[in-house]
Amino acid sequence: MGIIFHIGRYTRFILRVLRKPENGAVFRRSLVNEMTTIGTNSVGIVALLSLFMGAVMCLQTAHQVSGWIPVYTIGFTVRQTMILEFSPTLIPVILAGKIGSNIASQLGTMRVTEQIDALEIMGINSAGFLVLPKIIAGIVCLPLLVIMSMFLGLTSGAAIAFLTGVSNMADFQYGLQVDFVSYDVIYAIIKTTIFSIIMTSVSAYHGFFTHGGALQVAKSSTNAVVYSVVIIMLSNLVLTKLLLT
Repeated sequence: MGIIFHIGRYTRFILRVLRKPENGAVFRRSLVNEMTTIGTNSVGIVALLSLFMGAVMCLQTAHQVSGWIPVYTIGFTVRQTMILEFSPTLIPVILAGKIGSNIASQLGTMRVTEQIDALEIMGINSAGFLVLPKIIAGIVCLPLLVIMSMFLGLTSGAAIAFLTGVSNMADFQYGLQVDFVSYDVIYAIIKTTIFSIIMTSVSAYHGFFTHGGALQVAKSSTNAVVYSVVIIMLSNLVLTKLLLT
């Protein structure tokens, strides 16, 4: 019954969020601020993770390549890993811990300090005013971060292959190009967009319906991250089945 209750309340919450904003100018300012928080402030951690992951994947693949396995497999494996799974799936999962907890704690604090109640008393759709900019910012920024992650991962893989001598540039470049299907990138962007909606809306849901004090805010923040990650991983399984088979 608890699951059914939360599904119903989440659905009603999203319907409130999707109502037309009352003030376009205020909404645009809020959207810019959220894009800075979700997008710009996440560039550093995404870049760092992608650079190291591309390099590690290159070295791990090189360790497995021996004998009859062609050297260009290194570039091929780095490409497929970054495009199909690491960038579109693990980056949103990691950002769920950073962005999701921030959204939940922000809205939870506003709820327990009665700021959300004050907005509703003034006749403002608090769900749309506070949450819709976060969801749109996630939809816009997360795919851009994932594209950046793909590029940096492939670049670092090529760089470490050259510096360590595990592969020459010609073989690595051939591996990046062989059997490349542009749909893989489209698939990754579709997944990322859906994951961004899950991450922002689920985190906002937990924060928006917080009740109590500081302890409950912390609990809502934790639940936001846990549920976002679980739903993202389940969605990843379903989307992979639907889009790749």
